[in-house]
Amino acid sequence: MRILLSLLLLCSTVLYGQNYQKVHRKAVMVDSHNDILTASLEKNVQIDQDLRGKTHSDLNRFKEAGVDVQLFSVWCDGDMKQPFAWANREMDTLDAVIARNPEKIVLVKNPADFKKAIREHKLVAMYGVEGGHMIEDDLNKLQHFYNRGARYMTLTWNNSTQWASSAWDETNAKKKSMNGSLPAGMGLTGFGKEVIQRMNGLGILVDLSHVGEQTFKDAIATTTKPVIASHSNAYALCPVPRNLKDDQIDAIGKNGGVIQLNFYSGFVDSTFSVKETRFVLSHAREIDSLVKSGVQKEYALTMISEKYAAEANAIRPPLSALLDHLDYIVKRIGVEHVGMGSDFDGVSSTPQQLDDVTAYPLITKALLEKGYSKKDVYKIMGGNFLRVLKANQE
Repeated sequence: MRILLSLLLLCSTVLYGQNYQKVHRKAVMVDSHNDILTASLEKNVQIDQDLRGKTHSDLNRFKEAGVDVQLFSVWCDGDMKQPFAWANREMDTLDAVIARNPEKIVLVKNPADFKKAIREHKLVAMYGVEGGHMIEDDLNKLQHFYNRGARYMTLTWNNSTQWASSAWDETNAKKKSMNGSLPAGMGLTGFGKEVIQRMNGLGILVDLSHVGEQTFKDAIATTTKPVIASHSNAYALCPVPRNLKDDQIDAIGKNGGVIQLNFYSGFVDSTFSVKETRFVLSHAREIDSLVKSGVQKEYALTMISEKYAAEANAIRPPLSALLDHLDYIVKRIGVEHVGMGSDFDGVSSTPQQLDDVTAYPLITKALLEKGYSKKDVYKIMGGNFLRVLKANQE
């Protein structure tokens, strides 16, 4: 009897394992935010190489992970002297990869090409411009990015532009202000509203990750299309300026938009920042040395985390902490408004088990175990984002 029971349990486990893999493969899997283009330039590698142990992602691992649609982040910090030129350089690197691998990946700019690429099991590539400073206050440059395949733009990165204030700057301004009110000029300017109107007209999604609360309010009031937060979590569970407060989550739900979850440990676990600060201080000299050599500060920390992997791994939160953010958002505004925006290759730490893109099926497995239906999983893993993309293109 015990042997029979053991066999039944074994068969059940095997069938369940096959089931979650089958569900994952059936979903049209979308990741709205991956920084491999910046990582490849900083580390001097090509994404059609085998980069295991060097990055979170590469072309073959996207396939292995079941990723069908990847929005490749185009990013530089606010200190970059010529951000528009840098953005084009990043796009050039992906265009070269696509030219070398036409059987694996295609840059998609319209719905017909999208459907064709999915049928042919090719990776659908689009760009997400992470920071409005890269248009250099020029709407013609926004048009240029659209023509190159950009399908969302984050209004700000941590640095504000002349026309939109960031979460970083608005938060610091509040701290410096005696009465907690924001100085004049915070939020969107008239030109900032023009930017959103042009984005709506072109079909570029308005991305509200990184923006300040006043900019968020102004953008929601200005846009005529559903918005995204391409890589953000719930402030209530991890109170950092980069996460969304309840009123912002509710506003995105009312707008018909979608919140794409960020995998960075510091935006998942409220206790992580203290642990990471200790880690950074213990390796401050090496980080400073990398920055002085020309590495952007964000990537200097990533490189040090890779070098001292045992220390970095010890402070990572569990996968369940990320799913707590998903549950929280679903309970507030529904399963139709959440998705995946990993920030792989743009962060120095991710939750346990999410070591690289190939871990994506584990999220599908965890969602099914938590009681989400297959239909729910299809929405979360890509359907919700694609709905918003379609609404912006119409």
